[in-house]
Amino acid sequence: MNNFEFYCPTRIVFGKGSISKLPEFIDKSKKILVTYGGGSIKKNGVYDQVKKALEGYNYLEFGGIEPNPKYETLMQAVDIVKREGIDFLLSVGGGSTLDGTKFIAAASKYEGQKDAYDYFMKDQNPVTEALPLADVITLPATGSEMNNGAVISRISTNEKLAFQWEALYPSFSIIDPEVTYSLPEKQTINGIVDTFVHVMEQFCTYDVNSPLQDDWALAILRTLIKEAPKVLAKPDDYEARANIFWCATCGLNYWISLGVPQDWATHMIGHELTAFYGIDHGQSLAIVEPRLLRNQKVAKSKKLAKLAREVFCINEPVDLKAADIAIDKIEAFFNSIGMKTRLSDYDIDASEAASKIRDRFRERNTVLGEKGVINADTAYDIILAS
Repeated sequence: MNNFEFYCPTRIVFGKGSISKLPEFIDKSKKILVTYGGGSIKKNGVYDQVKKALEGYNYLEFGGIEPNPKYETLMQAVDIVKREGIDFLLSVGGGSTLDGTKFIAAASKYEGQKDAYDYFMKDQNPVTEALPLADVITLPATGSEMNNGAVISRISTNEKLAFQWEALYPSFSIIDPEVTYSLPEKQTINGIVDTFVHVMEQFCTYDVNSPLQDDWALAILRTLIKEAPKVLAKPDDYEARANIFWCATCGLNYWISLGVPQDWATHMIGHELTAFYGIDHGQSLAIVEPRLLRNQKVAKSKKLAKLAREVFCINEPVDLKAADIAIDKIEAFFNSIGMKTRLSDYDIDASEAASKIRDRFRERNTVLGEKGVINADTAYDIILAS
């Protein structure tokens, strides 16, 4: 196992009725900006629960944060924060709202001349100071509720980039699985795929003798595969919803990444598909993941074989053969829950997409993967095969 450091200051408040506990964790002296997305929280009752919990607080609201939070929108919130003297941010919604709120937290403290997207997202300058933030998370997917990362898009340049800094951990996250009952099926499916691929990015690399992390990762995958059909068949199954949500949180709260190499190439290539074509994040991952695993099968064969045997119960002694079966099973799982896995399913020309991504990666001198062997030309091959 490799050396590692771990720090997570986020308090998790999990379970039925937990939104009512908001006043226990925010001082009434704080001036709050409540951030949210397209308004679904006003239809599913979450907004009313939050509003009731914040009675007596001084707060403003900022809505309209997109599913792929956009820099241009977020800077409008930054203007409000600076103008109104906001000193606490409360994200209410899914992972995109929370990601956007993390960017608002950083940009609100930034006073430099360069624009905040270039400074933080492109140049990866550290976020040394940020407004305190917390969340009521309503969608199991990104794991943002227990990590310090965010992914932000920019319309003007068709970019989608990530950053990750200690100052961006939520101080607390409220998770009530009941609020996910009304999620559209598409969002539920996207979240399951996102969680699955998060785990694969951390597990499916090469062995460094980390059996505990491996077993944690495989347990999350087994649970997702077991619970996904239940939650799709009966959306108000509380236990299935709770298990799916906790899988999403644990899929990217860094526990399974400690002391092990990580990949993240599927995400980085998928981000480009979203940036260029506007498809959902989960859709982009489902397209890229099987083809990337096939492209990198030899290097990943031992982990893929372990997954085949311990998650899909495949009794195949030859690692490369077991790896092939595992990749087929992953794509079949995505298809079984209603997720399409080909570019043609979204009317995207593979040759055009492959060329766009290759050109962008060449421009950036991008190398990806746990061993840095996925370059612009490799990405081209992966997308062309998709």
